Order: sequence, then C-alpha cells, then structure tokens
Amino acid sequence: MTAYRFEGQVLAQKTLKSPIHCTGIGLHSGVKVCLTLHPAKPDTGIVFRRTDVDADVAEVQGNWRHVRDTRLCTVVGNDAGTTIGTVEHLMAALCGCGIDNVVVELDGPEVPIMDGSSAPFVFLIECAGIASQEAPKRMIKVLKRVEVADGGAHAVLEPAETTRFSFEIDFASKAVDHQEGAVDLVSGAFKRELSRARTFGFMKDVEWMRANGLARGGSLDNAIVINGDSILNREGLRYEDEFVRHKILDSVGDLYLAGAAIQGHFHGHRSGHALNHRLLTVLFADEDAWCLMPAMDEQPGYGADLPAFAGAA
Repeated sequence: MTAYRFEGQVLAQKTLKSPIHCTGIGLHSGVKVCLTLHPAKPDTGIVFRRTDVDADVAEVQGNWRHVRDTRLCTVVGNDAGTTIGTVEHLMAALCGCGIDNVVVELDGPEVPIMDGSSAPFVFLIECAGIASQEAPKRMIKVLKRVEVADGGAHAVLEPAETTRFSFEIDFASKAVDHQEGAVDLVSGAFKRELSRARTFGFMKDVEWMRANGLARGGSLDNAIVINGDSILNREGLRYEDEFVRHKILDSVGDLYLAGAAIQGHFHGHRSGHALNHRLLTVLFADEDAWCLMPAMDEQPGYGADLPAFAGAA
C-alpha cells in the first residue's frame, strides 16, 4: 500500500446545526414536494428518506451504487423500489458547502427544482448553520486517469492537487454555441461561481420529454428555455456562460455520490448524468485508481493564487 505524508490539520466532518425545510415542485414529476434537511451523526453520509412510503422501505443512501436512472437527471433508489429523482442540484450544494452528513426528508418522489439552480439549497444550508463534528473528514484521491466515452461525449478523472472541474459543451443553437470553463472548488468558489447557474432545455424537446413522463413541472421559473437561437426567459442569463457553469454544477452533484469529495480533476466534454455515473463505476472498479484519505486544511494547490473560474463563452 502506498504511504502518504500529510501536512496540516485534519478537517472535521460537518452537518447542519438545525433542521430546515422548503417546498417546491418536482421538475419532472410536476408534484409539489416538501423537503426538510436534518442534522445527522458522523459517518451517516447523505441519506434520503421519503415520508410518503412505508418506513421500512423509506430510506435511500445518496451513493453511486444506488443510482437507478440518468435520463435528464440523476435518480437514486433502493432494492424495494423507492426512488428519489433530480438529486444532483442538492448534492452539488451539499458538496459546495462541505456537508458530509445529512438526512434529506421529503414527502414525494423528487427533490424540488426550486429555481433550477443550487442557490436555494445553499441558502437553506447557510440559514440552518453548519456544525463541525468529532470525526475526521475524508476525501477520495484519484491516483490514475480513468475515462469513459459514448460517441462524441467523454468524461475523465485524473490526479490533481485540487478538486477541479472543467467542461466543454457544443450546441447547434447560437444561444449556447461552444462554451468551456473550469473551477477549483476552493474558498467559496461553488457558491460564487456555480450555485446560481440554472438548468436548461430546448422547446423542441419538450413534447418528447412530457410524453416520456419528464419535465412535467418545468417552466420559465425553474429553467432556461431555448427556442432555436433565442432564450425565452425575459430576465436573460445570470452569467454569460451560464450553460457550461450549470453542466459543471451537475457534475459536482453527480460526483458527490462517490461518498466524499474527490481530490482530482474532472473533465467533461458533452457528457451528462449517465457518463458521470459510469465514470464513478469505472473509478471504483479499479482499486489502484483511488484511495481514501483524510481531508486536510492545507492541501497543496489550494492557494489564493488559483483563479476561481476560468471560462470562455
């Protein structure tokens, strides 16, 4: 086994100081859902609990092993058939805020979409307060490059000194076109650079999605909607390159299903939830590709000289 020398102080696991709740609509189900975030004991991880099903089948661990569907969102479920959809925006907020342990209680089949971004969940977490716990925080260190591909899309994890996400997208619509960007998740970068980026979709796909039981709760209040080369939302974009920022946000959430934050560089090229899940599956199938290590407060490369976000619209 490889020996590692650690410098700095081991960070503590974190949970919430108090419960907090919100209500919203499921993007795909269209169902009104009440969600409550509860503090949880050390080493609990992220646990989803549905109150609208029998208690003995209500809990689902927020973990890559429990991913059940990746069509336009990430769905986790248990062997009893209980599922929770659209977990990625909440998972991204939990990752960005450094939350290790929480019970997510909800009375429906899907995390509410809120405004289509992670910002409302960051707000909830900050309102609840963050509490340190008497247990060491762990992270997953990438030791060698792993990659998955599907046609012209691919996703990569490779060793890096930081937790870094980069992404490239290409769409025929001139409203999106080619965008690329990168972010190191340091010093509040998630909240500042990614959290407000909203999900997006195309009018031409709405009929198909709704025929397949998707996007029933979608609207201009919770998504950027593109029609041809035009954006239909009157308020326009929150960032010039909001589309690629949201793809990075999705990837942060999907990869937090690893069970801990990842020290490594993720790069996605036209990838989505399915490839993100496949990437974790390939990573954990190779014992030489990763290791579990303490999270330190002085990780090399986390200095202030790193730019928080580098993008090119």
